[in-house]
Amino acid sequence: MAMQDDPGFLGRGWRFPVEFDGNTGSARLVQAVDDINESLRILFETRPGERVMHPNYGCRIHDLVFEPMNTTTARAIENAISRAILYFEPRIILRKVKVRFEDWAQGRMKVHLEYEIEQTNSRHNIVFPFYADEGTLVTSVPVAE
Repeated sequence: MAMQDDPGFLGRGWRFPVEFDGNTGSARLVQAVDDINESLRILFETRPGERVMHPNYGCRIHDLVFEPMNTTTARAIENAISRAILYFEPRIILRKVKVRFEDWAQGRMKVHLEYEIEQTNSRHNIVFPFYADEGTLVTSVPVAE
């Protein structure tokens, strides 16, 4: 079987949040693009220092939760995400990061990512919701567009 015929060659991992199959008791898995998208979500939701055995892993967007919703903060979020992907997600080439203010009153922004999977040269994008209100962060899964 050729590499392109096997979507698992891009990676396979546990689905998050973790789910188990009621019949077999095994963890449900995701692979290929779904695995990359879940890995990105985990990367963005992890604060540097949170993982004891990998203290540098994570994204510094949490440091910006209480900052004003302005262009400076948007650029800082874009930079934090770009750096995190550069250091911790080698399967993709980031093409574009753009922060959009969705709801000023609720402190909600959306981060739009466009990326290319390095091994297949296929392009994908996701939208990552970011909430500044009350210091909360992502509550929903990023959405592929």
